[in-house]
This record gives sequence, structure tokens and C-alpha cells, in this order.
Amino acid sequence: MSKLKFFLPVIFLLLSAPSWAQRDDVGNYEYDRELLFGVNKNTNGGLIGGFAFKSGTRITDDQFAFWGIELSNVKNQKEVRYNTVLGNSYIFGKSNYLYAIRPQYGREIILFKKAPNQGVQVSALAAIGPTLGLISPYYIEYAINRVETVVEQYDPEVHQSRFNILGTGRVFQGLGQSDLAIGAMVKGAIMFEFGVFRSNVTGLELGVMVEGYNKEIPLIPTTENQQLFRSAYFTFFYGFRK
Repeated sequence: MSKLKFFLPVIFLLLSAPSWAQRDDVGNYEYDRELLFGVNKNTNGGLIGGFAFKSGTRITDDQFAFWGIELSNVKNQKEVRYNTVLGNSYIFGKSNYLYAIRPQYGREIILFKKAPNQGVQVSALAAIGPTLGLISPYYIEYAINRVETVVEQYDPEVHQSRFNILGTGRVFQGLGQSDLAIGAMVKGAIMFEFGVFRSNVTGLELGVMVEGYNKEIPLIPTTENQQLFRSAYFTFFYGFRK
């Protein structure tokens, strides 16, 4: 995956700065629970890849158990966006969206604790869980002639000229006609937690994820479609702990 090269320098840069993490004076920075909300960017998504929620509970001095859920829009790597003569944008050849809902359970191990009100806490984490995939039709507005247009799901046998495409349908149009795919995911990551207040946390999670479904997902019918998706990602978190 060529897009992994975008994430690797960031990971190495953060890992090469152990002086950020402080092991002294950690006794006054203990907490037992945390609630985090996040925005995700990944190599299988758009500008915003999705949203995440995570709740963690302390098990030992340096280990947490957590559960969470992610909502994400998964894209085919070969998707290309075009602009129409009307200034709208669309993805030629795309027939379906894939919305992934990922409940998950995992463990987090603190590698470096931070001192109160300073430094960075570094943790390693892994999670696993089921995936519910909603395969929703991708609608386009297509010009049949100079005066007549239709809004319907893209079909490569019918909509052969991209110059006749005037735009896309409404947001979430066709969600009620979604097909269902069942799968599972596993991920591993490094978490960097910042912040100067003991009750708040700001963090960056950098990791990789593998996700598989029980069937191929026809995002673009005319190209190779996948049953297994791999991605690198980062998630920016903000939350509360006590």
C-alpha cells in the first residue's frame, strides 16, 4: 500500500522523541476511566474517514481494557473524482457506498507515563470486533437528452458517457435500499496522549487495520472489487478521564 508511506514518517518521528514521556512523578497522575471522541483519517477514506468513540477502564497500573465503536465510509482505491460542467463533482464508475460500523473490544498498555501537567503518554493498543457493512446505492443525475434527466444508481451498462453525468444524488439517498455485509476487523496502534489538565485528554492514535467481509463489495463494478480491506490510519481524540 503506497499510502502507508504517508503515515510511517509521522510514526517514526513521534517514536524518536522519548524525552516527551516522563516516568518520574507519575503517582499524582493516576486515573481509572476515560471517555474519548475522535475524528479519523485513513487510506481507504476521504478527507474525513469517519468518527470514533472509545471508553476505557483501568485493569492494572499500566493496562486498560476498552470498548468502542467506529463509523466509517470505505472507498475503493481506484476512485477518481471528476467535475461536471455545472460545477458539481462525482465519481465515475462508482455504483455503491460502503458504510462500516465497527464495534470493538481491546487492550491498551501504557509504555511511557507522563508527569502531571506535562509530557506525552505513549501506549500500545490492539482491538478486535465484528463489522457491519451497509452497501448503499450511489446515485447520479444523468442527462438522457438536452431537456430530460434522471437520478438513479450508476450502472456501467447504461451510463456509459461520463459527460452526461450532471452530479450526484442527495446525501444518504438510497440508504433504505442498502444491502448488508457481515465481517470482522482487527487493528493495532500506538497512542500519543497530550494535555495539560488532568481531567482532559487530547490524543493521536496511529495504526493499521485489516477488515474482511463475507462477500466482495461491488463499489466499482468495472474494476477489481475487494472482500478484504487493509488501511493505515490516524485518529485525533479528545475526551475526559477521572
